[in-house]
Amino acid sequence: MGRVSDASDKERALEHVLSSLGSVVVAYSGGVDSAYLACIAHRTLGDRAIAVTADSPSYPERHRRLAAQIAGQFGLHHEVIHTQELERPEYRANPANRCYYCKHELYTHLTRIAADRHAVVVDGNNADDRGDYRPGRQAAREFGVRSPLDESDLTKDEIRELSRRAGLPTWDEPASACLSSRIPYHHDVTDEKLRTIERAEQALRDLGFRVFRVRHHDDVARIEIAREEMPRALDPDVSAAIVRELKAVGYRYVSLDLQGYRTGSLNEGLLLRAV
Repeated sequence: MGRVSDASDKERALEHVLSSLGSVVVAYSGGVDSAYLACIAHRTLGDRAIAVTADSPSYPERHRRLAAQIAGQFGLHHEVIHTQELERPEYRANPANRCYYCKHELYTHLTRIAADRHAVVVDGNNADDRGDYRPGRQAAREFGVRSPLDESDLTKDEIRELSRRAGLPTWDEPASACLSSRIPYHHDVTDEKLRTIERAEQALRDLGFRVFRVRHHDDVARIEIAREEMPRALDPDVSAAIVRELKAVGYRYVSLDLQGYRTGSLNEGLLLRAV
């Protein structure tokens, strides 16, 4: 009972933060955190809250559909904009702070929308994101973006539980990240690579897998799958289907990472510091 009441108290704190901002533009990807934030912002502020989705080559079509579905189902004021981070040479070069350039592009657009509405840009960072390697936070600070979920001390598990109670279909969605995060640092990000990754991940989803990433190493697909799903991936018939489907989208070799799925695995070779 204590955990439920704690989460409810934090939700009230979130409503208070949003009310104090007066009007908000939500950076809305349709993922667990931003969907919950957008719905609470809409419930709290009504017309003074707008959810804005950035459509770009690194944004999976599946997430685009989910964002639109939730916006329609919950009556969100929703707008889709087109961002051009792939046109930025710094982004395409894929340095370790690639996310900075992506978020800089995003917040450049969102702050213009916010200025017209006399609003504040807010994002879905939560309390669990503190200390992780997130170069996009630098861009958020530069543009004055607020993180109401973090400010209300809401954790990922609490956001999932509150989302479940609110009837949001995203409550048990696996963690998501842009498709560029599948490409090792200092390997160019291209539209062709992003489409290959998206087709490969959709093939795994069609085969019934739920929590995974396809890491793109040129002609090698390195698949990370949740440990509980790995036995099924090793079944001879299923593994043959995985190899067949991923070769069909353009990979020459298909490997299964025995460490399993973990977020940010391409950060493992970096010397990290909190940002």
